[in-house]
Amino acid sequence: MSDETPANGQAGQAQQQAPRLSIVLQYIKDISFENPKAPAGLQSNVRPEIQIKVDTRATQVSNEGHYEVLIDLEVEAKASGDTIFLLELDYAGVFQIANIPPDSLQPLLMIECPRLLFPFARRIVADMTRDGGFPPLMIDPIDFVTLYRQRLAAASQGAQADNATA
Repeated sequence: MSDETPANGQAGQAQQQAPRLSIVLQYIKDISFENPKAPAGLQSNVRPEIQIKVDTRATQVSNEGHYEVLIDLEVEAKASGDTIFLLELDYAGVFQIANIPPDSLQPLLMIECPRLLFPFARRIVADMTRDGGFPPLMIDPIDFVTLYRQRLAAASQGAQADNATA
């Protein structure tokens, strides 16, 4: 046996220090589907223009490393300037996070956690549009890294503008 093998106590301690991310629960926080042109809008053969807005938020919900991460999806379908349907979904999850370096916490919450939640939100959107009388809307995968970088750039520009006016 080698002298480099850690004692049982050291192995347990190293295991406790390993980074950990687990989903405690996930849920629909808010949901809305408006179909203002039904039934006439359902019979139209016009292909609507679809706009999708995505936002993410994260808040700490306990001192034990529990964070709520939320994906906010807004989908609007228009044809000839008229709204065909409007869908809003706030899909959230509570994550337990431990032993994550402070500089890695924000990217984890704003990139990896939404990435884990997205397939479930995508399925809900597809089901809602199908149940609303339309073909299921299959949202393309979202690049949460780019979304996070855009948020950082906007915050940086906002801080620079505040400093310039002070």
